[in-house]
Amino acid sequence: MKVKAVSSPGKITTIEKPDPIAGPDEIIVRWKASSLNYHDYLVATGAIPVPEGRIPMSDGAGEIIAIGEAVKEWKIGDKVMSLFFPNWTEGKPSLAKTSAIMGETVDGCLAEQACLKATAVTAIPAGYTFAQAATLPCAAVTAWRGLMVEGQFQAGQKVLIEGTGGMSIFALQLAKAAGARIFATTSSSAKAERLKAMGAEAVVNYKEEERWGKSIFKLAGGGVDHVLDVGGGSTMRNSIEAAAIGGHIASIGILGGGRKGEITFPKLFFKHLRMTGLAVGSRVMQQNLVDAINVNKLQPIIDKSFSFEEIDEAFQYQASGQHFGKIVLAF
Repeated sequence: MKVKAVSSPGKITTIEKPDPIAGPDEIIVRWKASSLNYHDYLVATGAIPVPEGRIPMSDGAGEIIAIGEAVKEWKIGDKVMSLFFPNWTEGKPSLAKTSAIMGETVDGCLAEQACLKATAVTAIPAGYTFAQAATLPCAAVTAWRGLMVEGQFQAGQKVLIEGTGGMSIFALQLAKAAGARIFATTSSSAKAERLKAMGAEAVVNYKEEERWGKSIFKLAGGGVDHVLDVGGGSTMRNSIEAAAIGGHIASIGILGGGRKGEITFPKLFFKHLRMTGLAVGSRVMQQNLVDAINVNKLQPIIDKSFSFEEIDEAFQYQASGQHFGKIVLAF
């Protein structure tokens, strides 16, 4: 079979590997699509070091083409999608559950086929294409966990999303479907109009307003109940400014290059804020997300599609920051 593998830091090449064979409790999936996440970009550029020969990409959707003799949950022909943490099925995270990371510590989805544990996938939403399903395992599960699991979202609450990447757009869609008031930031007037068309009540341009957190606080009439922070050190001070008293901040990413930064501790204290650091979620969370998508008929926003062979071009487009929603690879 054909796979794309990391040959050196920042370089991905095509190699041939033998077709996998399923053990008793395993399945063989023929991948049909993948999608790009910032985590994948860090692996591809060498910012996250991986061993030579590692197959990248954490997200994948495809069809089961073989099953082991002990597998009862699946049958040949079932349409499934990957888990970011293939060993985290349920419960709280632990080192044992989260040490395996698709496309980083174990092989990912940039391959024609993969052998996986039967519990390392979930069904895809009803009526979804493989490309649509491939957008969900990292970005959408992260949004779901940040809002619904850790945030304990309640209808009528106010939510701030930052930027227009895949996770942020999924958060907007999920929150809106659940009855939220949405506030957002972006650096583009064109993207601001798209955000408003999707239901954002107000959008602040973070390049024009350095203290955009204060602006969001005022626009929301005393701050927002939930902040999905994607910039880390580069955005956290403003996220704290934007939050309402008693609010929740889900610290999700470092898109702004903010591996380190300052936190305004007095405001964190006197706003009685709750902050959660999180990385994606469990199989149960992904299954609950699929149920919510099926009920609400949500459709992912796919910005652009590339082929299996255009992986370098796809990452270049991701780095440009032009995208609104998800970038996918169709195999």
